[in-house]
Amino acid sequence: MSEAVRTVTRGRVLEVTLDRPKANAIDAATSREMGRIFCDFRDDPEMRVAIVTGGGERFFSAGWDLKAAAEGEGYEDDNGPGGFAGLTDLHDLNKPLIAAVNGMAIGGGFELALSCDMILAADHAEFFLPEIHVGVLADAATYRLARRIPYHIAMELLFTGRRMPALEAHNRGLVNEVVPADQLMTRAREIADALAAGPPLVFAAIKDIVRATAGMTVPEIYGWVKSGQCESYTAMLNSEDAQEGPKAFAEKRDPVWTGR
Repeated sequence: MSEAVRTVTRGRVLEVTLDRPKANAIDAATSREMGRIFCDFRDDPEMRVAIVTGGGERFFSAGWDLKAAAEGEGYEDDNGPGGFAGLTDLHDLNKPLIAAVNGMAIGGGFELALSCDMILAADHAEFFLPEIHVGVLADAATYRLARRIPYHIAMELLFTGRRMPALEAHNRGLVNEVVPADQLMTRAREIADALAAGPPLVFAAIKDIVRATAGMTVPEIYGWVKSGQCESYTAMLNSEDAQEGPKAFAEKRDPVWTGR
């Protein structure tokens, strides 16, 4: 862990703060560090949920560090495990991720938020993709954005680089909640703690199925899941947790999820 990326563990929740003043931009070294952090989180059976946020109040992240690019860092340089920002290409992380967007999410910062499962935004936050103005595309956003919001709005953001305020992002279904800035982390922690108390194998199966079946019809999804090809679904059904849930209900107590 460096000063650029700070981590705090609260029980089973990992908090990751990108803190590179003044804009929390991400160069290749920072991206590689973030990748190592998220891979460790993925592989640690004791950790259940992660929150990703930015340092300060103005920027969540300005994305790719253009100063580093101007000094010779390439668009396709080694960003480490997980791709840019450690998450945009980390497709086997089957644990809940919450983006707590504390300010402007620009370019790769927007893509970092899109790589999470839930997005909370401070009321002054903005989302935009300025890559069009420097002659490249926002690749992770190009792959994901039109799946999250209406096609025409996604294409507008990609084509023009215009800014989308937090309230519009919420109205478009991109953001789960908009909260006052001073309540952002409190709310993110409330949600994270609730998820951390839930059944991890179910969360893993949900993420796995949603990701793997995006291009399938509903009958195809049923066939794929029931055939045993979805290993996370099979593991969930055969787990101790699958027995614990009904048992706890019958005994009128809270279940104790072990992830086994």
